[in-house]
Amino acid sequence: MAEQDVRLPEREAALNRILHTIDTEMDGLAAMRAALGNGLSEAFYQSVRAIEQSGGAVVVTGMGKSGHVGRKIAATLASTGTHSHFVHPAEASHGDLGMIAPRDVVLALSWSGEAPELANIITYTRRFGNKLIAITSKPDSALGRAADIGLFLPMAEEACPNGLAPTTSTTMQLVAGDVLAVLLLERRGFSALDFRRYHPGGKLGAQLLTVGQIMHTGDEMPLIRQGMMLSQGIVEMTSKRFGIAAVVDAEGNLTGVLTDGDLRRAFQDGFRDMRVDAAMGRRHPPQTITADSMAAQALARMSDAKITCMFVVKDAKPIGVLHIHDLLRAGVA
Repeated sequence: MAEQDVRLPEREAALNRILHTIDTEMDGLAAMRAALGNGLSEAFYQSVRAIEQSGGAVVVTGMGKSGHVGRKIAATLASTGTHSHFVHPAEASHGDLGMIAPRDVVLALSWSGEAPELANIITYTRRFGNKLIAITSKPDSALGRAADIGLFLPMAEEACPNGLAPTTSTTMQLVAGDVLAVLLLERRGFSALDFRRYHPGGKLGAQLLTVGQIMHTGDEMPLIRQGMMLSQGIVEMTSKRFGIAAVVDAEGNLTGVLTDGDLRRAFQDGFRDMRVDAAMGRRHPPQTITADSMAAQALARMSDAKITCMFVVKDAKPIGVLHIHDLLRAGVA
């Protein structure tokens, strides 16, 4: 139906349903938060410790909507440094149990805890001693009773008007998985550089590039020796086309930068050759960055300082130069 044909009462009814859905799922998360004081936080801690001590992977499993959530949890764990994969419980009964290694921890999701397809995986973990962590709302269910550790989520109203379609419950399961992933990455000190290893593509990959992966090095860097005549410095600047040059002392340490703006100011009253030191702006210290810094950080600093170029240094010596166009071409912005 075209937008102009939708009657106002229908719009109001739709808005009420939207608000009810959001509010109902927020209520579920609020109940989950409250449950932290009733043992849920300890269960999270025990789960993290079990995963850390196992030395194996986290094998996530679940049926139906819980299975879809489980796939996302496995992907989040894997992308944040915890070896993890998903095993479909029905396929597990037809050979995929072999995907569960002796030291693996099994994370099983079932809101009711009674999904019959989980029976063989549960039995397998009991037989071969794999730790079993359950995410369920029923501690006294088949899954809840069998689990070594139970992440028992509080019962909550589904946002579905019939109270049947998994909505609030899957949101709570998803958050439980996120909690585990965040706890694990923080405990292992998982950094943005580590994150880059698993996210090389797309916009996120571009934002996780390091300065060292983009910068210009070697003969591409415009370098001028301190004490050099300005006429010689201009030749170096214009040959490298960055609109800037690093001024270094006899030991190669960066002492300043010469910019196009410095040249314009020096030539205001006509060209007069002088030492580079006299012409360059007094920026002490000049804006610099390290090669292991994130490219997004370099872009932010350039924007704040209203500059288009920055030298990359190590032990006070320039090792590269970065232009804002390099960042834009890489898709960092």
